[in-house]
Amino acid sequence: MKIIRTKAELQSAINHNDKIGFVPTMGALHAGHLSLVKLARENSDFVVASVFVNPTQFAPNEDFDSYPRDEKGDAAMLESAGADILFSPTAEVLYHDGFDSDIKAGSAAQGLEATFRPTHFDGVVNVVARLFDAVKPDIAVFGEKDYQQLQVLTEMVKTYNMPVEIIGAPILRDEHGLALSSRNAYLSADELKIARKLNVIVRKCAQDKNINSAKETILDAGFKKMDYIEERWGRILVAAWLGKTRLIDNISVN
Repeated sequence: MKIIRTKAELQSAINHNDKIGFVPTMGALHAGHLSLVKLARENSDFVVASVFVNPTQFAPNEDFDSYPRDEKGDAAMLESAGADILFSPTAEVLYHDGFDSDIKAGSAAQGLEATFRPTHFDGVVNVVARLFDAVKPDIAVFGEKDYQQLQVLTEMVKTYNMPVEIIGAPILRDEHGLALSSRNAYLSADELKIARKLNVIVRKCAQDKNINSAKETILDAGFKKMDYIEERWGRILVAAWLGKTRLIDNISVN
């Protein structure tokens, strides 16, 4: 697997007669990310994965500086999962013309995450559009754990007529049902026990659709506060704080 840092080098390494699969990540990889790479491999001939901690999707009070970074470890994991190229650009490469973009998030970005992180999705579509321009993929795989993000990017591709098929990958969970996340590494052992109750509560909510009861149960379980729990797109979506760690999850409504 090659590690490439510039767009010119990337394009010279890609044969666009192949069907190109793309998996954008912010690194700190875990098995959930690798499942995206494997799904991309199943649906394409050549797989590019990127690692880039994107500054435009972090608000000033969020964890950009402390977000875990381990390129060497990430590269080894991506190679084992079947990636052909790791694209690891600097901010200067992707944002050579500045941080502004004419591409903006659409109606799918209203509410939920955007209520609490108002600049987040504009930052996401900004960087993903730039990555698409660099890689020129035929398909791109994103995880369903960030379900609103998946809807935002699907809408972006349609709105701006981008020739990319968006594929959603199922949420990968640990043996207790906790959705895998890079931020799980922030949890203490006691917090991890509480975190593993979240999916159980949300799953019950998806069955009985009693959101108010689920909210109370989540707080009673030991979560510090709730940002939201809401039904949209046939899913119950939730964001809750455990100590200094913000966890998100979603479950399909039965």
